[in-house]
Amino acid sequence: MTDPLPTGATIGILGGGQLGRMLSVAAARLGFKTHIYEPGANPPAADVAHACTTAAYDDAAALTAFAQSVNVITYEFENIPTAALDILEALKPIHPNREALRISQDRLTEKDFLTGLGLQTAPYADIPDADALTAALGTIGTPAILKTRRFGYDGKGQARLMSDADAPQAITDMAGAPALLEGFVDFSIEVSVIAARSASGDVACYDPGENIHRDGILHTTTVPARLSASLRTDAVLLAARILNALDYVGVMGVELFVTPSGLIVNEVAPRVHNSGHWTQNGCAVDQFEQHIRAVAGWPLGDGQRHSDVVMENLIGDDMDRVPDLAATRDTALHLYGKADVKPGRKMGHVNRIVR
Repeated sequence: MTDPLPTGATIGILGGGQLGRMLSVAAARLGFKTHIYEPGANPPAADVAHACTTAAYDDAAALTAFAQSVNVITYEFENIPTAALDILEALKPIHPNREALRISQDRLTEKDFLTGLGLQTAPYADIPDADALTAALGTIGTPAILKTRRFGYDGKGQARLMSDADAPQAITDMAGAPALLEGFVDFSIEVSVIAARSASGDVACYDPGENIHRDGILHTTTVPARLSASLRTDAVLLAARILNALDYVGVMGVELFVTPSGLIVNEVAPRVHNSGHWTQNGCAVDQFEQHIRAVAGWPLGDGQRHSDVVMENLIGDDMDRVPDLAATRDTALHLYGKADVKPGRKMGHVNRIVR
């Protein structure tokens, strides 16, 4: 894509969850239409998008019709089948690109990519079977975490090993899936950088946010993070290095551990990211608009923070707090329109402006 998309153009979004919903809202503010492709019925994004196709990712006819109805394609999650991407890419450009998806879909591939750039990660090893786990524990040691190489998120697909005796159960928990062993990292805080890159190579990064997790799910992100000026600069430059190496177009989330020896990359996400939701009320141009700008070929917006913000995820029964939150000053609610409240399910988030 060489020319910026004109207003009125349609952006196709693979995935109809809350990220697709918020991307659609941002696109509408810029005069674009969005078309959601989602296998599940009645996804949250369909409430605010111009169109929604409900079809499986192996439905070649539906994928073709979807691609022919849009000007460019993006996505809200990583695990899109390769065969579906082959059909779509033959018809319309996909941003971020296929290489970013390929790397992020497999934890081992991602770790190899990051270390190949000279970046620090947790010690890791490929675990195809129980013998490999025994060997890796001999070098990496415990505590450690065994993770499926693909499809894990929000703490799913993981088993913690506090000693070698935990190995048999950890292997069982993987249910035969290829896995990766990661050694524990001695870190003081976790931060994430939300970074964007345009097709012309311009890069814009938001201030790093400080993350706290509960039960493997992001609980809060606080901005500004407790970082020195030098570490803040290092975090931003590190994120830009990853974007440039991938010739990336769009927004990426880069999660980092702050350690005595510097920054260690935990993982990257080639999409808008939960830890960037604070930008909706802390910046003139939030991460969702920034992503739309990038994939549409528009100039990137100013990501400068104008307010200090604490973002909190609303999970499951946290929805009972909505009436009180709605009455609280300097508090912005962002609800996802999900009909069923379930334990561990992200139902929305709240941004508190800290004065």
